[in-house]
Amino acid sequence: MPAEEHDFLPGEGVRIAFSRWRGGGRPILVQHGGGQTRHAWEESCAHLGERGWDVVALDLRGHGRSEWAPGEAYSLPDFSTDVVAAMRHLGWESAALLGFSLGGLISLHLAARRPDLCAALVLVDVAPRLETEGVRRIRDFMTRHESFGSLDEVVDALRAYNPNRPPDSIRPESLERNLRRRPDGRWEWHYDRYFRRPAQEGDEPYRSRIGGLTPEELTADAHRVACPTLVVRGAMSDVLSDDGVRELQAAIPHAEAAVVDRAGHQVAGDRNDAFLVAVAPFLERAYPPGG
Repeated sequence: MPAEEHDFLPGEGVRIAFSRWRGGGRPILVQHGGGQTRHAWEESCAHLGERGWDVVALDLRGHGRSEWAPGEAYSLPDFSTDVVAAMRHLGWESAALLGFSLGGLISLHLAARRPDLCAALVLVDVAPRLETEGVRRIRDFMTRHESFGSLDEVVDALRAYNPNRPPDSIRPESLERNLRRRPDGRWEWHYDRYFRRPAQEGDEPYRSRIGGLTPEELTADAHRVACPTLVVRGAMSDVLSDDGVRELQAAIPHAEAAVVDRAGHQVAGDRNDAFLVAVAPFLERAYPPGG
């Protein structure tokens, strides 16, 4: 199913780009992880659209074709404001929220603070408790690779960073929309340089500049989630552990959990087929496209 590409200007003045797969049914709003763009989720979104849902994937503020936020406004409430504006723009009264990593924290925060907007919640390899070393590894990768001389260099860096990913899924032609070319001809990631800042000595890795909330604040949010919820973990993830999943389920007792074998933190990219096997049946039961 081909995607439509759009952008709009919410009330706060940050232009947000998005893609849409019109399946004709109930809406799903997809949010990518930090440092990604909406294009990382095209295969999953197209599949869900083909199964009948109306799917929209956003470029988060500061990422992809969306504008960079003035005043470095990149807290979870800032991102959540864009989701509310997007749903208003689309004419959606509520939607299922599917979020990976940073996108999952935004979705969790919004499901707690605006339960009227969230009909179902899918959290992909994220929870209030995250593993220090996994978070640090992501930060190190984002700050270490400032630019690249060629797309082949990008491929080599990503394959070294994520050995779980099938090599043929990381190709130069599939990366261009996640990158931009500088006037000097070098390639850099398509997000605000704000996200490349290295962590300061003594930083608590969970209280990142991206989210701005502590694990305790996020756990308090989780206790408020009432909608059907699924958390999906990559079996080889170093970011979300089994203990992190159990703690999330203690806060959201009705939450279901699924593990995708042979996948790391980037679950859908590593094993998109298995990811969809975990997610689609949950949505069919909890949030069928026909209502």
